[in-house]
Amino acid sequence: MIRKVSALVAIAAALLAASVYALDLTDAQRADIEARIKPVGESCLQGDASCGGPAGAVAGAVARSGEDVYNAACMACHATGAGGAPLVGDTAAWGDRIAQGMDVLYVAGIEGVPGTGMIAKGGCMSCSDEEIKAAVDHMVENSQ
Repeated sequence: MIRKVSALVAIAAALLAASVYALDLTDAQRADIEARIKPVGESCLQGDASCGGPAGAVAGAVARSGEDVYNAACMACHATGAGGAPLVGDTAAWGDRIAQGMDVLYVAGIEGVPGTGMIAKGGCMSCSDEEIKAAVDHMVENSQ
């Protein structure tokens, strides 16, 4: 019985150590993650002339709400704390971030945060910058 408990403690410690390691990613590791979770098909990035039409625009597309984007792309980390993400609703975790201003939060959402698990657009490469901003607004509104 003691060996089983010791084994469980060792496994828990290893998982904790691995989760801490995930916070300190290199740019190459972040790029690999983005490549693996990129939606199947072709993505148009803002300013990419090959997209046809206004930069980043998709003909007939309707912008998703901040809540919809949060549920589709942000919730996995911001509802569980994965990779050190601040939990939506945790006013203490969001307080200093909100104090930096919305522009700083928008840049973090759109470009990611180097050295953390926060990748560009939370991996939602089909999301427009405006949709990411709406998701940031949603998280901030629910974390004040």
